[in-house]
Amino acid sequence: MYLLPAIDILDGRAVRLAKGDYNAVTVYNDKPELQAQLFEEDGAGWIHVVDLDGAKSGNPDNIEVVRRILAATKLKVEVGGGVRSLEVADRLLDAGATRVILGTALVRDPDFAQAAIEKFGPDALVAGIDAKGGEVAVTGWTEGSGVAATELARRMAALGYEHVVYTDIARDGMQTGVDPAAYAAMAEAFGNPVIVSGGIATAADIRALAPIADAVEGVIAGRAIYEGTLTVADGVAACQGTLQLSDQLQEEEKPLSLEDLEG
Repeated sequence: MYLLPAIDILDGRAVRLAKGDYNAVTVYNDKPELQAQLFEEDGAGWIHVVDLDGAKSGNPDNIEVVRRILAATKLKVEVGGGVRSLEVADRLLDAGATRVILGTALVRDPDFAQAAIEKFGPDALVAGIDAKGGEVAVTGWTEGSGVAATELARRMAALGYEHVVYTDIARDGMQTGVDPAAYAAMAEAFGNPVIVSGGIATAADIRALAPIADAVEGVIAGRAIYEGTLTVADGVAACQGTLQLSDQLQEEEKPLSLEDLEG
């Protein structure tokens, strides 16, 4: 399990939205590449980057900003927002992105989702599944899709996807904690661990994932880091500690052996 500090880009700046609302914007840094450097200095190994303009328009509006982030750090970067063609995915991967996130296109263009996995392979792609009330939201979270999040996860697994970011939009940017059961259900439907997104406020929220640690690949945190309720260092440590806590919980739940009883 690893931490992915988030950088959402809108009009070239690092921002956060509340519940995905483009009218509820808080600007945290005018230069996203400098923000990425701060995360790297604080111990992050990954960052999660979303082009919010691109997510809404369907165009890679901030691809040059993404390039600056990649050039300014040695971080592993997963990036999404408006990636609806093989050409755009290719440009991002060529720029140095470790993984590219596909979102709206997974629902709107299943043929593209299949072509992408065939061209780039599962290590280079992430299925971005964002949901309101269990329904997948598309076009920068502005529209419902009529597709259940777990159903889309099953479809992506059948195509060969091995990474998924699941965002609980109602909790995103709200620092209200996470719903472990929702992520456990998504991981079960997907057949692989998922990346948790939405609601992280403190290190305690990360540690609360211990009972489902086997279902979690990584944890995204944004507003909590920017507003100081969670440091990158504490988030990284909590991710590592959560795995240890999970091991302890599993040991406690393990039935007693004959040797234990005789001892």
